[in-house]
Amino acid sequence: MQDWKDLLGAAFNMPLPDDNNNEEAQQAPADAVAQQGKDMVNIVFEKKGRGGKQATIVTDLHLDDDTLKQLASELKRHCGVGGSARGGEILIQGDARNKVLAFLQGKGFKARII
Repeated sequence: MQDWKDLLGAAFNMPLPDDNNNEEAQQAPADAVAQQGKDMVNIVFEKKGRGGKQATIVTDLHLDDDTLKQLASELKRHCGVGGSARGGEILIQGDARNKVLAFLQGKGFKARII
C-alpha cells in the first residue's frame, strides 16, 4: 500500500522529503546557542516609526544569517505571528515579549526584557 506522500511525489514528479531534515532543524538551535555564547540577548518593545504598530525586537544576536533566519522562523511559528530577521535582530509583529522570553530561555539563551 502506498502512502499519500508517495502518491503526491509521483503526481508532481517531486522528490520526497527525508526525515533527516527534521533532525537538522532540531540541532540548529543548539548551534545558535553555541554561536551566541554567554552574551545576553535583549528583548525590546517598540512602536515608534512603525505607523503605531507594535513590534517585539530581539537584539544582540551574534549568529550567522542562516542560523538567525532559522531561529526567527521557529520563533514566529511559536508566537503565531509574522516577522523578519536581518542584521543580528529578529522582529516579531505585536507585543510578544513574554512568549519570546520563554521561548529563548527554553532554547538555552540568556535573555531579558528591556
